[in-house]
Amino acid sequence: MTDLLNVPVKLADGRETTLDEYRGKVVLVVNVASKCGLTVQYDGLEKLYEDKRERGFVVAAFPANNFKGQEPGTDAEIVEFCTLTYDVKFPIFSKISVKGADQHPLYKLLTEVGVPTTGDGPMRERLRGHGIEAGKNTDILWNFEKFLIGRDGKVVARFAPDVTADDQRLVSAIDRELSAA
Repeated sequence: MTDLLNVPVKLADGRETTLDEYRGKVVLVVNVASKCGLTVQYDGLEKLYEDKRERGFVVAAFPANNFKGQEPGTDAEIVEFCTLTYDVKFPIFSKISVKGADQHPLYKLLTEVGVPTTGDGPMRERLRGHGIEAGKNTDILWNFEKFLIGRDGKVVARFAPDVTADDQRLVSAIDRELSAA
């Protein structure tokens, strides 16, 4: 299997890179959107990043427009929104597709790993209540789904979109990984 840290990605400023520049750190990969009911999570994600980055923690935001057109902006508009509205300092990558026929290779690998999603039941019910069928358990459910990658570059946990940055399940998983040698 391809090392997901070696998958080519692009930062919102256009710089080509890979997540390998974060090898040895604990990375929370999040698909984000600026016009979603969950967008306020940027606040908590930035706080989490600020609180834990000295210990080797990174939030990697991947804007995606896969869900009801909730990320319509250009990369520059997204960065401006995140900076001005939420004072985001963690890395924001170029907009990608996180599901469907044009799914980015990074998200293909993240979802193929098969790590079960913590807390997805309530979110699935909320979506059903809005007439949205969530698809397979391996599919990205919605904006702000989170994948926790350990220092060794392996996916160690996955969290539903409505699991917030201050949720003890997420915080405990991050702290556990940060404490690992």
